[in-house]
Amino acid sequence: MSAEPTVFVVDDDDAVRRFLGGLIASVNLAVETYSSAQEFLDAYQPGRPGCLLLDMRMPGMSGLELQKELAERAIELSVIILTGHGDVATAVHTMKAGAVDFIEKPFNNELLLDCVQKAVAESVDADNERVERIDIESRLQQLTLRERQVLDLVVAGDTNKTIARHLAISPKTVENHRANMMEKMRARSVAELVKLVARLDTK
Repeated sequence: MSAEPTVFVVDDDDAVRRFLGGLIASVNLAVETYSSAQEFLDAYQPGRPGCLLLDMRMPGMSGLELQKELAERAIELSVIILTGHGDVATAVHTMKAGAVDFIEKPFNNELLLDCVQKAVAESVDADNERVERIDIESRLQQLTLRERQVLDLVVAGDTNKTIARHLAISPKTVENHRANMMEKMRARSVAELVKLVARLDTK
């Protein structure tokens, strides 16, 4: 089961953190606040879905440097940059590096909440997709070598007779392997099986 989506606020300004924490909590989103990029990195557990609301300019590790660190650690969080007017060019650079949006200070509360809720929804969708892919992979691992061969040929569109000739086994044996494979994959039809396998080929 996926973890609860959380909005992680990273800003060195105490007043800003308190305000954002209250604002985000007002729309029933879980929120955690951090005073520095390093504090966030020390506390964050990989795999938690959500959104990172990140101040661009902070002492120590900057917002841009934290974004790079997240990429290096393969941490997939939706990142929204908070920036002053003079940082717009840098904020655009962060979007090219993967941030989903940037918001100028002083910001409009409704606009910020809209961006946050959209980013959280996208993160949840991505996390659900990741969990589903892991589940499909676990089903595949339960297959014997012969069942996996049958799966590949079924997905390729081959009939039982064609599969039997290809694997040099009897059609009856193919039927048995096929039935076992479909049960382990929890697929009720070939179309459903194809869709399951296709999910592993897309990211």
